[in-house]
Amino acid sequence: MEENGVSSNVARAIVAALDWSSSPDDRKAAYAYLESIKAGDVRVLASTSFILVRKEWSSEIRLQAYKMLQHLVRLRWDDLNPDERRNFASVAVDLMSEITNSSEEWALKSQTSALVAEIARREGLSLWQELFPSLVSLSNKGPAQAELVSMMLRWLPEDITVHNEDLEGDRRRLLLRGLTDSLPEIFPLLYSLLERHFGAALTEAGRQQLEVARQHAAAVTATLNAVNAYAEWAPLPDLAKYGIIHGCGILLSSPDFRLHACEFFKLVSLRKRPTDAAVEFDSAMSNIFQILMKVSGDFLQKSDSGAVIDENEFEFAEYICESMVALGSSNLQCIAADNSVLSFYLQQMLGFFKHHKLALHYQSLLFWLTLMRDLLSKPKIVGSGENSASNLAVGSGQDTEKNKILAFVNDDICSSILDVSFQRLLKKEKINPGTSLSVGTLELWSDDFEGKGDFGQYRSRLLELIRFVAAAKPMVAAAKVCERSMTIIKSLFLAPYPAQELVILESMQLALENVVNSVFDGSSETVRSSSEVQQSLCRMFEGLLQQLLPLKWTEPALVEVLGHYLDALGPFLKYNPDVVGSVVNKLFELLTSQPFVVKDPATSASRHARLQICTSFIRIAKAADQSLLPHMKGIADTMALLQKEGRLLRGEHNLLGEAFLIMASAAGVQQQLEVLAWLLEPLSKQWTQLDWQDAYLSDLTGLIRLCADTPFMWSIFHTVTFFEKALKRSGLRKGNISVQTIPTSDNLHPMASHVSWMLPPLLKLLRAIHSLWSPAVCQALPGEIKAAMAMSDVERASLFGGGNVKLPKGTLSFTDGSPFDMSREAYAEPNEADIRNWLKGIRDSGYNVLGLSATIGDPLFKCLDSQSVTLALMENIQHMEFRHLRLLVHLVLIPLIKNCPSDMREAWLEKLLHPLLIHSQQALSYSWSSLLQEGRAKVPDLHGIVNGSDLKVEVMEEKLLRDLTRETCSILSVFASPTLNAGLPSLEPSGHVSRVDELSLKDLAAFATSSMVGFVLMHKSIALPALQISLEALRWTDGEAVTKVSSFCGAVILLAISTTNMELRDFVCKDLFPATIQALALESNAFISADLVALCREIFIYLADKHPAPRQILLSLPCITSQDLLAFEEALTKTASPKEQKQHMKSFLLLATGNKLKALAAQKSVNVITNVSTKPRNVTPALESKTDEGDAIGLAGIV
Repeated sequence: MEENGVSSNVARAIVAALDWSSSPDDRKAAYAYLESIKAGDVRVLASTSFILVRKEWSSEIRLQAYKMLQHLVRLRWDDLNPDERRNFASVAVDLMSEITNSSEEWALKSQTSALVAEIARREGLSLWQELFPSLVSLSNKGPAQAELVSMMLRWLPEDITVHNEDLEGDRRRLLLRGLTDSLPEIFPLLYSLLERHFGAALTEAGRQQLEVARQHAAAVTATLNAVNAYAEWAPLPDLAKYGIIHGCGILLSSPDFRLHACEFFKLVSLRKRPTDAAVEFDSAMSNIFQILMKVSGDFLQKSDSGAVIDENEFEFAEYICESMVALGSSNLQCIAADNSVLSFYLQQMLGFFKHHKLALHYQSLLFWLTLMRDLLSKPKIVGSGENSASNLAVGSGQDTEKNKILAFVNDDICSSILDVSFQRLLKKEKINPGTSLSVGTLELWSDDFEGKGDFGQYRSRLLELIRFVAAAKPMVAAAKVCERSMTIIKSLFLAPYPAQELVILESMQLALENVVNSVFDGSSETVRSSSEVQQSLCRMFEGLLQQLLPLKWTEPALVEVLGHYLDALGPFLKYNPDVVGSVVNKLFELLTSQPFVVKDPATSASRHARLQICTSFIRIAKAADQSLLPHMKGIADTMALLQKEGRLLRGEHNLLGEAFLIMASAAGVQQQLEVLAWLLEPLSKQWTQLDWQDAYLSDLTGLIRLCADTPFMWSIFHTVTFFEKALKRSGLRKGNISVQTIPTSDNLHPMASHVSWMLPPLLKLLRAIHSLWSPAVCQALPGEIKAAMAMSDVERASLFGGGNVKLPKGTLSFTDGSPFDMSREAYAEPNEADIRNWLKGIRDSGYNVLGLSATIGDPLFKCLDSQSVTLALMENIQHMEFRHLRLLVHLVLIPLIKNCPSDMREAWLEKLLHPLLIHSQQALSYSWSSLLQEGRAKVPDLHGIVNGSDLKVEVMEEKLLRDLTRETCSILSVFASPTLNAGLPSLEPSGHVSRVDELSLKDLAAFATSSMVGFVLMHKSIALPALQISLEALRWTDGEAVTKVSSFCGAVILLAISTTNMELRDFVCKDLFPATIQALALESNAFISADLVALCREIFIYLADKHPAPRQILLSLPCITSQDLLAFEEALTKTASPKEQKQHMKSFLLLATGNKLKALAAQKSVNVITNVSTKPRNVTPALESKTDEGDAIGLAGIV
């Protein structure tokens, strides 16, 4: 009676918990009661649950009762004695028999079989051997029983195929071994069930016994699901030996079961070929090749014949193609020895690639990419990554095997791949109905094509494949791309509306660019080894160039594309310098063909075309290398002439000047010096004049007047941006920098002599811009400037994670995507957007100029007064928005810290870092407190913005907060960087305090010159806010910020150990130690938890005997006793291994906090078995709940 009473109570609790009409308090009480039953007497839990699975209860109650039984088996099985476990298993098997005798719901059948599978896993092989005969007997009774047994066999290997934190490594290995040993019994049973019930389903369907046929079909489906549960891990030879591969191959011919069978072949096709694979493996995999090639061959033949194919057939073909791709990408070596099979397979994959159905083509594209990437890759000593075809003949790293397979990728295959790729570079929505080049029945990419990413990703893959084919077959690729480009160009002359063909022309420019890059980048063995091939290639591209040069296009869009075609040939010009002059002349011809007057909005397309032609000069300068050097004087003369005639705007001049700097970098330092003098001398005359500085930068309203002087405003803009370009483009080229080649003298860097006149006016300009945000200035500003200071729509969209914002034609953009319409630079009245773009451009480029100037050596630090720099950058720092402060830190402060000479740190860094760190600490502390306590970060950037939902604003605010937090913590990370701390001592890897000799300790001042962290700690004005930021960052829920802070904390601990400074030792022991433990309570710190444990270990190992706080803090943890601490310390003394000591520290902290340290505790899943017929999805963890961490030394905040 008592059992029935408990059962009734549990049933009522289940109903209340599942009933959403129940009050929250009732549901909460019901959940609490159910949890108490699950955690209470295990025998009461078992008996109650067995009562509730009976038929007299509702399905909902029975289902929950099954889950309670599974919970018992998974988590409390060991609480039962052996006899109880045997009785439990017997009752569960009886339930399986009972549930087949009536028309039960599928969910209940599934849970019953899952329960028996769980018991078998827990008890192991001995129980399984007892159960198996009864399962075979049960499966022979009929289709319903067979279905249930198959379900159970499907659940049995779940802990192998689905990762489960509850299953320890040893148990997993035992389960795998036990199941592997049982495969000779399981596989014959599965095969017999497939054979018996598939045949019976066909027979009964033929007799029109549809209900019986349905039962047999359900048994076949359940058996296939079971087979698929073993396909990922069971030895492949066993799958072949016991007929599983053969049986699933037969089912591919059945419309009812072929998709389930496809799933089997996809799983086995993905199996990587072992390096020591036996003949049996290759034989089985070869058999799979034959089965799939037979099916795909039949489909392709039917498709080629023009027969009608319905959507179900196409869906099936897509599954088959997916398996073929997996097979070839992982196991091509299994058929590499059979030339006829390999050739037939490649032809079929080409057939899928050429197929008009986009889904089939797309699957095949992935195979050809993988194949060509591996065939053309350099040999690897270790195994390749997960996305490569690691077990191709390629995978062995043998060039001979690669070449053997590559020989089958002949000219015809490559030609076909290129033909299809060129056509498919087009998007359906971009094709005009009146285009002269037909794509036939080809199903082009469309916006409604789901599940394959976006068109940009797809096109990038196509272009990558084009590059690989061009590297393998340069002559074929060159001939194809030139032929198609010429055909398109000729078609434009016949088209009534040439602009309609523009999209085709643009797509082929991308193909041309990738072919030329691949052919002439020096990686193609064919091109490198044969001068005859080089000459033939040059003749082909010269032929295309001769088609391009005479074109007299004047329409802006066509001029743009023609410019892109010319710069796509840049690498070819490197090998054929004779034609460079004609290309340069053509580019200038295109430039001057477009009107330069910008007051007429109708000419904005022409302005954009002019800018694009100027960028073509930059691209050619990069690619053609020294081939342009003989033409530098001619280019300079043309630039000077155009400028003299007023036909070259400042933005265009800057771009051409940048191209000139690139050319000069190929000619050497002397040439760079001359070019820089030629480009910068005219700028310096205007830039250094005091008139404009006095007029616009001397008082609070100066910038208002500057914004009204549009031509001069944009002139200033172009001057600053060109300084940035000059610094980026001059000096040593990337890849050629080494310790020996870094300049040690000011004169060695071409820009060194220009820093002294560039920077003072720039600092005044930046100071004036910073002052706009101060209340005294802001309130007096015109409405247009106030509006321009707010964040743009593009910036807000990027913060919210929005997609790319469509920008109008004629618009260039800053690196963060903010738009800048260069065609408006001479308008008489700038609007809000113009002013915003000007402010942003000056800030971004100005910060970059300062940061880049710091990297060229000592000139910045010697020619400038640190006080003027501090005044310009820090005067209004308290009014800065987070986005601006982040940019200042990233572009200016961090380069200054990294490059400041050690003898000048006193004069420079203390002045700059004190106001920066003080303000950053206060601002971040306030915003994080608001976020954690009120759920919303309060940042100045979005003040006054009412556009958009509250949720959007909250997301943007949090993004701004996290970005600034990480950048500020990057300062601390830079402080601790090895290059700035050469004098920092290192601890012996022994791991005990006795190893640190007290007599060897030094004063902290001894490290001030040889260690940046030592310098920081010696100056309290920067040390205090830096240390406070490090403490608070450990409590903020941002793991990336903690990663940056941890290295600084490590250096601080090291100096506390190595010096006699008691104040520093107090901080580490009293403040940093508990803060680090608190950081382990945050799940966001899970991926940095090992470093945090290492910090705790160092503090305790090296300082616990010198300071009482570490022991006091550990003893204050809620679940610890003094005996536990003594045992912990004894364990530490028994090992000198830091790794073992860290493990002891981790275990101790988990024990001491009752497993409340979320960053350390394993995320144990207590869920019942789930249906895994579909792939599990990654779940993004929710934001941390708001908690008040507290400052108590006892770490009350973590429990």
